[in-house]
Amino acid sequence: MSIRKMTALCTAAAFAAIGFASPAAAQATRTWVSGVGDDVNPCSRTAPCKTFAGAISKTAAGGEINCLDPGGFGAVTITKSLTIDCHYTEGGALAGGNGIVVNAAATDVVVLRGLDIFGVSPPTHGVRIIAGGAVSIEDCVIRRFNSANSFGISFQPTGTTNLYVTNTTITQNGNGATGGGINIAPTGASGVGRVSIKNTNVLQNSGRGISVDMSGGTGPGIAATIDESVISGTSGDGIAVVTPGPGINVMVTNSSVTNNSTNGIIGVGAGAVIRVGDTTITGNAFAGGAGVVSVSTYGDNRLDANANNGTFNAPALVKR
Repeated sequence: MSIRKMTALCTAAAFAAIGFASPAAAQATRTWVSGVGDDVNPCSRTAPCKTFAGAISKTAAGGEINCLDPGGFGAVTITKSLTIDCHYTEGGALAGGNGIVVNAAATDVVVLRGLDIFGVSPPTHGVRIIAGGAVSIEDCVIRRFNSANSFGISFQPTGTTNLYVTNTTITQNGNGATGGGINIAPTGASGVGRVSIKNTNVLQNSGRGISVDMSGGTGPGIAATIDESVISGTSGDGIAVVTPGPGINVMVTNSSVTNNSTNGIIGVGAGAVIRVGDTTITGNAFAGGAGVVSVSTYGDNRLDANANNGTFNAPALVKR
């Protein structure tokens, strides 16, 4: 065989190899993880990956990572539209530091569904949200992020971000008087939080159960609803709304705020507006704190068995 012919055959073989390699390297719209997987795999159903971090690089933007079987799939940072769905099996994320970080583009949508996010020493936050168009946390358990200043969910967007928390349990987060269950605290001049918390249990956390705080931001503010939820057993305030200036509007309806060590609901700052309807506030050291500036009631709340029973600043909630 001539040298020229051999060279031509080798070149053709090389191009063929590249052609066969390209499909394998392409990102899939659906990938899989398994407790017995391997991150060198393509993350297909028959050859799953071992971790969320291993699967995310092989999942296309707007795609979905699913769990084949129970396992602990580790921490991950999400920088694109993505769904992680382990709704029908144990999707564990055992994490020191942050469990899941969302730092995506302003139009990206991230969905976390059916996950058990568990902190190990030293933990930071269960889910930390820095940026993204919308983040939905559904049917999850977030627990034991129990270092100082740790939260189960730390929502501190630098732009406009929507947060939806549904059918989720957030427990045993924070330490001493710091941290807690959910921290809603946009940052900078552009941080805006639009938040819906529904059918969620915020239980046995330190610091604050739900903190809505504009102290670190100068943006337009926060609009939040808390509906059909339980905030109980916090070592500090159940729900705290704090703003030095930018407006915060919080609606609490059909909920239970009970057995918190200081205030059931407290608002501090001229821009803090809290509306409460059809909610039980009981077993707290105080129903509400003296710092409340504007609390509106629909007259159908139940305030009872608080050490300071039903006392808010004007206008007071009505005991029914």
